[in-house]
Amino acid sequence: MTVDSAALAEALHKVPIFADLPNGVIRRLAEQAETVELLPGGTLIREGDEADGLFVVLDGQFDVTQRMGEDEIPTGGAQAGEVVGEMALLEGGKRTATVRAVTSARTLRISRDAFQEMIATEPTAAAALVRKMAGHLRATQSMLQQREKLASLGTLAAGLAHELNNPAAAVRRSASLLQEAFIELGHAAQALADVELDARGRAAVAVLREQREAIVAAPAALDPLEQSDLAAQLEEYLDERGVEDAWRFASPLAVNGWSPDRLNEIALDVGDGVLPVVARWLAAVAAIQSLLAEILAASERIGELVTAVKSYTFMDQAPVQDVDIAAGLENTLLIMRHKLKAGVTVVREFDPDLPRIEAFGSELNQVWTNIIDNAIDAMQGEGVLTLRTSPTSDGCILVEICNDGPVIPESVQRKMFEPFFTTKEPGKGTGLGLHIVYSIVVGHHHGRLSVTSVPGETCFHVTLPAILRLPPGSG
Repeated sequence: MTVDSAALAEALHKVPIFADLPNGVIRRLAEQAETVELLPGGTLIREGDEADGLFVVLDGQFDVTQRMGEDEIPTGGAQAGEVVGEMALLEGGKRTATVRAVTSARTLRISRDAFQEMIATEPTAAAALVRKMAGHLRATQSMLQQREKLASLGTLAAGLAHELNNPAAAVRRSASLLQEAFIELGHAAQALADVELDARGRAAVAVLREQREAIVAAPAALDPLEQSDLAAQLEEYLDERGVEDAWRFASPLAVNGWSPDRLNEIALDVGDGVLPVVARWLAAVAAIQSLLAEILAASERIGELVTAVKSYTFMDQAPVQDVDIAAGLENTLLIMRHKLKAGVTVVREFDPDLPRIEAFGSELNQVWTNIIDNAIDAMQGEGVLTLRTSPTSDGCILVEICNDGPVIPESVQRKMFEPFFTTKEPGKGTGLGLHIVYSIVVGHHHGRLSVTSVPGETCFHVTLPAILRLPPGSG
């Protein structure tokens, strides 16, 4: 469209990266540029497209987003007087973000050729662009680091929810069955009270009543196959003695170690005619005790997970703590168990005499989480994960996290702790996970971080001082 190049030149002079350019350069840019107008929701730049120019926002507002997996994540915005699209143009690659109009907007498009001519002839414009890009990179890195932390937290929360769901479901199921079991126990107890017994039978039943807690206090340590075989034997035994629905009683009796021989001893005391009533009562007691044991075990599992989370986050504690490294690794493994149990074998080689150290406990657990998560990804969910701890000759603590996944090439090893470097597919990672690890270990704890990779073993070596050296005034 026809535009007033003088008005455009005046608008360009107000943009920081062009402000110090000579008037002649500004006029040439204005003459070569074209205006682009958009309605709300219109796309100015699309992620993945070729970079063929940059845009100066004259009027309106824009949102900037980047794809992360299936999501589009806001990474910034632009308004009048700002420039967008210059980074991809400088790199000569594809667009790394999408820019959409929030309001009706008007921009000025400067082509690749005009831009390159300006950079080549005007050092002041190049310096201004470098300053702008440095500020943009710092802001983007800070935002993505926070997102990386939130993503890690989301992964842990999802895994924790999965781990908590199993025992919670077990409690619900057992509680529901417990209601039915108590009703059955009432009927069985009444039936037992109604039968006529001689003195020997009454004495035997009295002993059973007094010792009913012992019935399942120490259930036989049988594997599932042995329990199944025992249940089949009990069902056959009870069937032969006319016990109706013998299959209902056989399983709880087998779980708790009852055998046909033990029931036969009771039958000798109470008589074969009364045995079905006694067997029903014994099975009801055993079922209740088993369900209570399941609820207790599930509740303890939930408590164990809650305790692990509190320890993992160092909830309600000061930022710097006396940290037990082995405990931190164990808590991390516990919270990540949903990813490990699919096919990862964990080998622990912990020095039992390793001293506690001063550290930012929750940050160290983030280090373990990121490295272990990367190891699981490298092994594609199957392999051997080895954790080692040991003291060093200079009074530090060495933690090694190793996996038997593929070798990491030396070219990748040299860059893997740099920000935004990743070997994952676009949208699968920010390239900040290991950079955050480096910042925590080296920057916050003044430790050392390295990696070695040979066929059959890749190891991350984390060396931490026993006493944390904090800057003056930070304690």
